[in-house]
Amino acid sequence: MPSSQVTRVDATPTGPAGPVQGLLARWFDRILWVNAMLQVLIIVSGGLVRLTGSGLGCPTWPQCVPGSYVPVPHQEQGIHKFIEFGNRTLTGVLGVAALLAVIAVWQVAPRRHLKRDSLLVLGGIVLQALLGGLTVLAGLHPVTVATHFLVSAGLVAIATRLHLTRHEPDVAARSLVPSLVRQLGTVTCLVAAIVLTLGTVVTGSGPHSGDADTPARFGLDPRTISWLHADAVMLFVGLVVATWVAVRLTGSDDNRAAGAWHAVLLVTVAQGVVGYAQYLTDLPWLLVLGHMLLAALLVVTLTRAMVALRTRHA
Repeated sequence: MPSSQVTRVDATPTGPAGPVQGLLARWFDRILWVNAMLQVLIIVSGGLVRLTGSGLGCPTWPQCVPGSYVPVPHQEQGIHKFIEFGNRTLTGVLGVAALLAVIAVWQVAPRRHLKRDSLLVLGGIVLQALLGGLTVLAGLHPVTVATHFLVSAGLVAIATRLHLTRHEPDVAARSLVPSLVRQLGTVTCLVAAIVLTLGTVVTGSGPHSGDADTPARFGLDPRTISWLHADAVMLFVGLVVATWVAVRLTGSDDNRAAGAWHAVLLVTVAQGVVGYAQYLTDLPWLLVLGHMLLAALLVVTLTRAMVALRTRHA
């Protein structure tokens, strides 16, 4: 995730550097990058759980089955238990990465915006673990499943921002574009949130409930909600194009911000192509999984594009 309009500040310990601080300083960039990438991966992993009907592969929480935190041979869930347990294990890895990111920020670059974002990611993972347990205990109710995904999308945005701003100083940000353009970008992000929310409603109204035996649905007409989602996407595309053009006309000379918004447009187009393809081919799970990956990447590129609209350069 290349950063845009970033003032680099050396990631070196602020006090006497011991061996641990020195190691954290050398790995600082990588730690924050892994922290962000794992947030994207957990969305794909969660999607695989849902699309293979493995949501109740571990039917209890926090244990997989009563008396065991790991799958056991006599479980009737078959391959589903391994898929669901794999997702739970990845959540644990995510927690370790987030904790390491917090430690690295505090030891190497204890700046207010970095400390805030690192703690938000760690706290969000704790919330996700609780939401995951609630989702299992609620029998994969579509509201809890949708909330689970949307919190993950928010964590992708925060972890991405943490990585992109890792070398920025602790000074107030200054806009690189007129306030109207920045407001247009903000509105675009809000519409993106609506698009993602409607996407979870579409999934919660279609065939991929998360459990192969006892599907839980919203009860809405899948065709109607799909077209409502598509209408929101069209509005979003128009806003992305408008923001891209506005940034090109009013932004700084190096056009890095315009390039960031162009990347948003490319991911959006790819997402639209996959979305229509999955709709017209009766939602094959592989295409749906690709759609979820692109949704996560859309959050990444949008975050990068918003970061590119301002700088902390003195």
